[in-house]
Amino acid sequence: MAKNLYLTTTEGESGKKAITLGLMELLLRKIDKVAYFRPIVHISGSQKPHEHFALIKNYFSLDIADEQMFAFTFDEAEKLVTAGRYDEFLEGIVRKYKQLEERYDFVLCDGTDFKEETSSFEMDLNARIASVLASPIILITPAHRKEIYNILQSIKIAKETFSARRCRIIGTIVTRVHEDRCDQYSQILREQTDLSEQFIAVMPESSIINTPTIAEIVRHLKATVLFGEEQLNRPVNRFSIGGMHLENYLWGLSDGTIIITTGDRVDIILGAMMVNQSVNFPELAGIILTVEFVIDNMVLQLIQGLPFKIPILVVTETITRTASLMENLKPDILPENSHKIQTALSLFDTHIDSEELSRRIIEATTKIITPKMFEYGLIQKAKEKRMHIVLPEGNEDRVLMAAESLIARDIVTLTLLGDENKISSRIRELGLDMKNVRIIDPQTSELTEHYALTYHNLRKNKGLTMDAAVTAMNDVSYFGTMMVHLGDADGMVSGAVHSTASTIRPALQIIKTKTGVPVVSSVFLMCLEDRVLVYGDCAVNPNPSAEELAHIAVSSAETGMIFGIEPRVALLSYSTGTSGTGEDVDRVREATVLAKKIRPDLKMEGPIQYDAAVSRTVAATKMPDSEVAGQATVFIFPDLNTGNNTYKAVQRETGAIAIGPILQGLNKPVNDLSRGCTVPDIINTVIITAIQAGK
Repeated sequence: MAKNLYLTTTEGESGKKAITLGLMELLLRKIDKVAYFRPIVHISGSQKPHEHFALIKNYFSLDIADEQMFAFTFDEAEKLVTAGRYDEFLEGIVRKYKQLEERYDFVLCDGTDFKEETSSFEMDLNARIASVLASPIILITPAHRKEIYNILQSIKIAKETFSARRCRIIGTIVTRVHEDRCDQYSQILREQTDLSEQFIAVMPESSIINTPTIAEIVRHLKATVLFGEEQLNRPVNRFSIGGMHLENYLWGLSDGTIIITTGDRVDIILGAMMVNQSVNFPELAGIILTVEFVIDNMVLQLIQGLPFKIPILVVTETITRTASLMENLKPDILPENSHKIQTALSLFDTHIDSEELSRRIIEATTKIITPKMFEYGLIQKAKEKRMHIVLPEGNEDRVLMAAESLIARDIVTLTLLGDENKISSRIRELGLDMKNVRIIDPQTSELTEHYALTYHNLRKNKGLTMDAAVTAMNDVSYFGTMMVHLGDADGMVSGAVHSTASTIRPALQIIKTKTGVPVVSSVFLMCLEDRVLVYGDCAVNPNPSAEELAHIAVSSAETGMIFGIEPRVALLSYSTGTSGTGEDVDRVREATVLAKKIRPDLKMEGPIQYDAAVSRTVAATKMPDSEVAGQATVFIFPDLNTGNNTYKAVQRETGAIAIGPILQGLNKPVNDLSRGCTVPDIINTVIITAIQAGK
């Protein structure tokens, strides 16, 4: 079953709130713990964020703090996006969402409200958010004042926008349909081939929901209620300016009219009171008194003594401004209006096939893992144990900036190696905040002698002298590796300014490979738009033998499992199955047999071509009975040339995030950075190393 659902619309005034109420009630019938989350809330004037989720929170008695129910205000989101800080924006949403997902069985995500001037921007924004949350979508489109052609066009545009972001729309609900057209529109929608796999529903317009109340006017105008606090749920059909003499004004009144006038028009005010007590006249909704003239105290006393009073509101605006504001009033469902709430729920129950919609939601299981969700998961895993990682290149700016971020987010404990005075000075020059970071200089550390003795004992049978051991321990790479070996650190990350050999050689000599693993290899975690794959070996072994390839496959599968990736291993070649022969393909075939002997419990296939490994269509033709073909998650390349070029090509052409190389096969984790690495690369590699150490 899906763990979330994203509710969005094609435009404003869609009746989304009524659908939200109905969906929330439906979900709570089926699921114990359901959270409500708004990634973005529109705030206008003196509005507070909590007003946007008070209805759902109060009606369903949700025990969720207000600040946990949204990520950004619309203005905050717009600033981040227009500044090109999309990553920061999406990370903020994922972080807030994940906090709810960890505590609840299901999260109903409610999209933006669509202001007219930003509607196209908002649609893409919702698509990006739904995509990063890997959430199935219910799409709402209003039919108010539109023909069926326009409705279908709106749905088509929305579908194209969401499909471009690899989102899955599981249902479309057309709202605010004229009651006489519901059956006709429903039939036409079900006949659309591009909607044939979706849940389809049509909901009629509701005059109750789409008629504002006195309470909504009070909120909209920021009015003060003089009389009628108990009548704030009265519906308001229209407003009228009371400027004429009473005898002329009476002719224009109708049921549900609210009169806008000034405090000195006692004739209009008292006349309105009398109108509501006469069986010969319509029932008025209330009176709004504007700022020009204040109502006299004697008149207030007179009204106070009447047995029946209609609501009287006072505003701080002029008649003209008040009338303009009333023109822009949009009907709403307020938390205290039980009549509208029950109408919305009844409308949903009557016109939505709840069982069918429930089935669609339950079946909307997704295996999508977006890069942001994956990265968030890595951070949380690393935080669980907060391992100690040593960074030998403490004098490198990129390493220092990455270290500041890691410390600020409390992900790991860090030790920097190098000249303490130079590192501290550079930290100040860069304006970084790392007051509590530990810095060790191997040239002067009291640990160096002990480390040198340990290294000498490990390697003296290889001819290593004590002097050579001391010299080695003055090197930051050897010193950092010995810290890991002796348990003074849990893992090491290096390579921003050192070669791969400088990082791996000390690890092979001191930490050594795991028992039964003859080769150290590497993988990249390839974070594609909708999934994460494991690529190996793309950095270490130029031409692995069949035995080495088998161990690389097993190690890569085990690495994938550490990071939550279900391993389905494809050993790649230029040929699939038994269709080809030759030295290279035979080596892959032999490696597959050996790998299955080492780990018979793993799903492995080889030799197999890349297209057959990733495409279900190709797999159906070339390997129809394979458990791996068409759905591989771990890709083992036959040599370094193929692997390195492929990961770089995929990274370049798809925009994938490549995390690695991650070394595997060592007794304790040591990882090598590319010398062209960025600060985010270093952060990711440290997090990866911490997770490896924690396992």
